[in-house]
Amino acid sequence: MAAIPQNLRSGLKPSQMLAIGGMLFSMFFGAGNLILPPLLGLQSGTSYTPAMIGFLVAGIGLPVLAIIALALCGGLRELAARVNPVFAAIFVALVYLTVGPFLAIPRSATTSFEMVRPLLPEDMPISPEIAAVLFSIVFFGIAFLLALHPGLLSNIMGKFSAPLLILLIILLVGSAIFAPAGGAQAPIEPYTGNALAEGFLNGYQTTDLLAAMCFGIVVAVNVRESGADTPGKTVAAISAAGLIAGFLMGVIYVALGIVGVTMASTLPDATNGATILATTAQMHFGPAGSVLIAAIFLIATLNVSTALVTCCAEYFNEICPKIPLAGWAAIFASFSCLVSLIGLDAILQFSIPFLDALYPPAIVLVLLGMFKSKTDQVRMIWPCAVLTTAAISVCVSLRDVALPTLWLPTDLLPFADMGFAWVVPAIVAAVVGVVWSRAKHATN
Repeated sequence: MAAIPQNLRSGLKPSQMLAIGGMLFSMFFGAGNLILPPLLGLQSGTSYTPAMIGFLVAGIGLPVLAIIALALCGGLRELAARVNPVFAAIFVALVYLTVGPFLAIPRSATTSFEMVRPLLPEDMPISPEIAAVLFSIVFFGIAFLLALHPGLLSNIMGKFSAPLLILLIILLVGSAIFAPAGGAQAPIEPYTGNALAEGFLNGYQTTDLLAAMCFGIVVAVNVRESGADTPGKTVAAISAAGLIAGFLMGVIYVALGIVGVTMASTLPDATNGATILATTAQMHFGPAGSVLIAAIFLIATLNVSTALVTCCAEYFNEICPKIPLAGWAAIFASFSCLVSLIGLDAILQFSIPFLDALYPPAIVLVLLGMFKSKTDQVRMIWPCAVLTTAAISVCVSLRDVALPTLWLPTDLLPFADMGFAWVVPAIVAAVVGVVWSRAKHATN
């Protein structure tokens, strides 16, 4: 076997790498990651394979590439600053706020409570609304305490939470696969057309590409504390952790999707992956199934919420150190607690325009960052490609929210009907950026 090049070695022990990879998996794997694959499997049916391939590319491939690109470029701010300082400040703040207190953190608590609610006694002395408030306070109190010690995340998540979460999911998935409730049905909307493209767009809803951009700070802290004491070792360790987390998520996504396929005849009209998993658990484990589902969701959502509170606090503490890290963590945990009380539907509706606007430029940034050594030689490719993509995605997003019937010139672009109106303009703008950079170089 060929030796690993020195510049690709992390300097960490395999056990350390597995712990950090498990930590990253736990940081990614939240409520959306649990409920999206089963629904995809149920709705795609016999078109499950292309739909899942598209989902894996968007839900795993892009986040792993983002982790590697951030390691190569030095972080999210350094990556976005290649476009423009003003763009970087706005984009980075929106990424953190969207996957933090505006969406992922409060969504995690709300979804977790819905899975715990069936376990509450019917004759409890408080109303479900009060119970939800108390649950959120305790939930975010724990997330806040864990966020104060980001260096402990690899020990807590990588060595305890991740293995326990995987074990519980294996119990649930194994029971459904080895004793299936039924077989694959014909695909239903939205998978009756291009299942591959629909699976890719469905992968947006995990928000893991944006989350990966936030997690860079915490992952870097952990790999350095584990012994990666040079930039080369840090890049190697972060990249390896991303691959480990991606592999774990991929296996679980495919398995959860198969559960959805087998439940199509039992729940043909299901519109929520949580319902599919809860029904599966109850079919195979009886009343204990509710406990199993509650444990899975509680561990997964608490992991993600802790990670995101930590990342948001770390970032805003860097740009505004007058407020200490604990202060920022308290701000984000408290605000997320309040947002979680407005309900899941309202949270998702509020977040849709942010996701639609941010994802395309984030994809272009990551792809350019993966080829940093080349793209940095033609610097105008960064503002041309990213700003063009951002302009189109923002316009389309605002149209879809405010005036969904309004016609835009972007509707004439290739792939616009599939949600990818930005692709061809991004490619053309990238070519313009290369030509522009070389022309500037030739005149200097």
